[in-house]
Amino acid sequence: MLAIGLWGVNRGGMWRDEAVTFQVARRTVPQIWRLLHGVDAVHGLYYLLMHAVLAVDPVPGEVVLRLPSVCGAAATAGLVAALGARLARPRVGLWAGLLYAVTPMAGHYAQEGRSYALVAAGAAGATLLLVRLLDGAARAWWPYGLVVAVTCLLHELAVLVLCAHAVTLALARAGRAVWWRWCRAVGAVGVVLAPLVIVSQGQAAQVGWLPVPGWGSAERVLRSFAAGPTGPVFWGCVVLVLLGLGRRRLSVVAGPLMVVPPAVLMGVSQVRPVYDDRYVLYALAGAPLLVAVGGDRLAGVMGRGLRWPGGRRVPRVRPVALAGVAAVAVAFLQHLPLHRVDRTPATRADNLAGVSVLAAREIRAGDPVLFLPSIARRAALAYPAAFAGARDLALRESGPRSGTLYGREAGPVELRRRLAGADRVWVVVEPYALGGGGRPSDASDRVKLAVVQEHFALREEHTRPGANAGATLRLYVRVRAAESGPCR
Repeated sequence: MLAIGLWGVNRGGMWRDEAVTFQVARRTVPQIWRLLHGVDAVHGLYYLLMHAVLAVDPVPGEVVLRLPSVCGAAATAGLVAALGARLARPRVGLWAGLLYAVTPMAGHYAQEGRSYALVAAGAAGATLLLVRLLDGAARAWWPYGLVVAVTCLLHELAVLVLCAHAVTLALARAGRAVWWRWCRAVGAVGVVLAPLVIVSQGQAAQVGWLPVPGWGSAERVLRSFAAGPTGPVFWGCVVLVLLGLGRRRLSVVAGPLMVVPPAVLMGVSQVRPVYDDRYVLYALAGAPLLVAVGGDRLAGVMGRGLRWPGGRRVPRVRPVALAGVAAVAVAFLQHLPLHRVDRTPATRADNLAGVSVLAAREIRAGDPVLFLPSIARRAALAYPAAFAGARDLALRESGPRSGTLYGREAGPVELRRRLAGADRVWVVVEPYALGGGGRPSDASDRVKLAVVQEHFALREEHTRPGANAGATLRLYVRVRAAESGPCR
């Protein structure tokens, strides 16, 4: 998993969510704390963690940003292997850990500068602690509560792992004493998590863009969990999962972990949409466990039917484990093209490095710049060197000083005054902003759009190739200046 996570980790560009992590984590702790009161409280602990990580490197970049996720994914693979070894046998753990590592979904989020891979590690660690408690290998419940609390503080929707654990306790027919201790641990987690839940409820508009999930969402996450979206590997994993459900000791842990969090979140999202595949990445850990134990059952059935010519049974030894490793290798090779594509910027929603390259090439010191809409400023925040010396005409107060993500802009009157003195202006514009699909909701953005359309003419346009090229860089000149001829 570590090798797969490091492979192509410097893919050549941050996308919008990673850019938020990058620019927020480089603020001071008081500035981060102030920001969380207005936005992104759900990622607060992660931002503070990344603040410490980025401080290690004097000039942090994309690789340092993603290293915690790579390490989190590697830890998750190890924890999945430990679960398989404890709940079944060592070779099941070996197969499950390797299968988790080669699953494209795990590799994708191992290279995201966001919290999801770390949340997956926390959920797997909490599940292993629960199994140890149920086995009697551990007595103290506070480590379990601590790991769950930290995991939920990294992302509050990780709390659904507790729903999976409750189902596990019910299926395992845990006694009253176990239930009582588990409820106390959950209560402590609730006390720790309550302030975050209260604050984040006031910031719910941040996920207002999420749609109501349907059967397509369920099918997509199922295919993502099954070591790849298509082909014989997918159907082979489905068959092995069904076989694995017959191994009760493991299935009562892995089954709820795989099914309950996505199912509950999709159910809640029918009323209030909050579902996204990345929010339930931690549930992926259950799938390779079921596949691996299904493979173990299949190997056992085949082994019982094999006998030497004299009638003596063929012993099941180390070659069986190696055969399982070979099967995982075949699965990896089957989806190698998908892994390769995933290590390019094209697999993310946008590539802020693209517009920054254009800005570094075209914009000179002192040139005025507008960002339309204001969130297009994220390219300058992610790659400030590309916009060094440019004059941000609309910016009134920077993000760190204002306690916002992208800063506060001048009001409509002040913005018109600033634009009145410009004969030429570079506009970093998102593809949808000039499409005529409606007026911007922000007053400053409406002024930018109106002034540019009424008083300026397009002189140059620069766009990076690719479906997710992101923002476009345009040079506008005032109409009277445009009529006098080229300005450069």
